[in-house]
Amino acid sequence: MSAPRRTRRAAGVPLNKTAAAALRAHRARQNEERIAARIWRDADLVFPNRVGGPMDHNNLYYRDYKTLLKRVGLDGYTFHALRHTFATALFNQGKHPKRVQSLLGHSSITQTMDTYSHLIDDIGGDAVDGLDEMFGG
Repeated sequence: MSAPRRTRRAAGVPLNKTAAAALRAHRARQNEERIAARIWRDADLVFPNRVGGPMDHNNLYYRDYKTLLKRVGLDGYTFHALRHTFATALFNQGKHPKRVQSLLGHSSITQTMDTYSHLIDDIGGDAVDGLDEMFGG
């Protein structure tokens, strides 16, 4: 007899206050859409299509994402560019590389550091400061 199969829960994604408020407002609008819709296929999705089902990635990208970027003057940004901007902002705030790795979902710190180490001021430079004094040099 095999051991019972465990279900894995997805790790929670930490959100800042602005993002959390935006998601609460989105949920309220979505509830209104659900009530007003003639047909609603409730798939319990955060970002469903217009009838509640899974969103088609082409519609999301071409109809919604690109239109939004154009409206705010960021035409040409990719999803990956937004991810890179997120990581860059974290490093610019001095966040620990292991924390950034975790948030990005990188499998190893090597991947994170190979991509973003240039953003860490004086990486290694200040590590040797004071060694002469410490070892009597």
